[in-house]
Amino acid sequence: MGEPWSDIVAHLRSQRLLAPQSLQDRLLNLTDPKSVIEAATALNLSGGMLTASMLDEMIAHAGGGTPTTSVVNEVVAQPAEDLARTIAPISEPEPVDLLLRNNLPDWSEVDFSMHASDTASDITVHYDITGNSTTEGKMTDINACFNDRLQSIRKLIVQNSNLPRKHQEISRLLAEYSRYQGYENKAVAIGLVNEPRYTKNGHLMWGLEDETGEMTCLLTKRSGEDRDRAHEQILEAGLMPDDVMGVSGTFSQTGDIFYVDDLHFPLETKHQKVSSEEGVSVAFLSDIHVGSKTFLEAQWHKMVRWFHTDPLAKTIKYLILSGDCVDGVGIYPGQDKELSIPDLFAQYTEFARLLELLPEWVECVMLPGNHDAVRPAEPQPTFEKDIQQDYNTTTFVGNPCDFSLHGVRLLSYHGKSIDDFVAGLRTVTYADPVEAMREMLRRRHLAPQWGGKTPLSPEPEDGLVIREVPDIFVTGHVHGHECLDFRGTTLVCSSTWQDQTSYQRMLGFQPKPCMLTIINLKSHKSISIPFA
Repeated sequence: MGEPWSDIVAHLRSQRLLAPQSLQDRLLNLTDPKSVIEAATALNLSGGMLTASMLDEMIAHAGGGTPTTSVVNEVVAQPAEDLARTIAPISEPEPVDLLLRNNLPDWSEVDFSMHASDTASDITVHYDITGNSTTEGKMTDINACFNDRLQSIRKLIVQNSNLPRKHQEISRLLAEYSRYQGYENKAVAIGLVNEPRYTKNGHLMWGLEDETGEMTCLLTKRSGEDRDRAHEQILEAGLMPDDVMGVSGTFSQTGDIFYVDDLHFPLETKHQKVSSEEGVSVAFLSDIHVGSKTFLEAQWHKMVRWFHTDPLAKTIKYLILSGDCVDGVGIYPGQDKELSIPDLFAQYTEFARLLELLPEWVECVMLPGNHDAVRPAEPQPTFEKDIQQDYNTTTFVGNPCDFSLHGVRLLSYHGKSIDDFVAGLRTVTYADPVEAMREMLRRRHLAPQWGGKTPLSPEPEDGLVIREVPDIFVTGHVHGHECLDFRGTTLVCSSTWQDQTSYQRMLGFQPKPCMLTIINLKSHKSISIPFA
């Protein structure tokens, strides 16, 4: 016999290959399995499920790898009477090339029912800051931005939350605090959260401010029959500075503390998705980082081959690119040492060339991120014309962008504020960035914290308020991957096309690269195709 199975598995892993059980005996009977498996690199067969035809090519390329003499003799010496006991012929199954599908569950034509080439493009932009930014960064602009945020989300709280009574101005509540000190006399206020903090006893305290004044709120830990799961979740997670929320409760005897009985957020209980009459699909990618030495170009070409050959790809009408398509220049100290393309415009030109490899039926929607050549403050306008000129069949929008495809509403946001949610809420981590997306929807705001890790532009109309709940909500930025449903909205954390960076390695963070998420606009069925 050749090498033990554990060593063969190790050789396969080095080529990112998986072997079905039907090929195990053939691999075990090779005289030099390492040489045969390493031939996958020269034949460009690395990555995916090993098939019989692939193994034949690898053996031929390696120039041997035949079974050992003892194995051949053992087969020849098998008694004739044992062969006669076979009651049905055992034939090796026909090889199925799953190299690009990676043995994924198959998809149904009922769920992905229409070819992209059978319908015209239908993109309607509802909100994009491009060409509409009017701020001068003055204090009046900041005040106008926060007033618009408060008024907009206050209406959503009144509309979607079960308030026990009509809310009142904070200044009036403070003036009449003695009226709201009994269990039956609850007060209701809606305002902005200031300086959320924990007390020594684990209670949560914050200031709540509206246009008229500010009061100090306290959410206490409860035990026994007084425990409330919703309260425990807030106490576990915390609050974000500059959240807009409603509170109901009573004042202390002196009126200096407002004891919170219930908190009220603006998200409706359940969103009803809109389905398109056209059964075409939309695919999602983010954080390609072309120009970086860690850009996974081989995997990009593998995806391009899939687009041209797989039946599912023929249903994909749109490809949403949610920011950081290039690595940029001067984004962080020492970046120049990690660039394969040191010129910014050359990075965009190269990315345009890579998009040109996709089939003609695919239309791209591209928005910027924090690595792109636009202002860092959000909401970000789209790319300048001298960058756009290299691209065909691409719609350029700002970040974030609220738009519809064939009537299905999408909200695409690069996701820089996930950094603030990770820092501000104890239940949000980079390992589970979808939790940050849930919190954005609960608050109906993409980046509530002013002065955090996300630079904000104080527009008179706060462009980061989620005014309409989307059918599909997509982010990127954190190089993770997920696709799931939350209260009727499909959440997509778009995958990256960049390998682990030196900074991520230092933090011990492992990205989830090269996953193409696909959602059908009619059935809302989703599937994720791996190309790593």
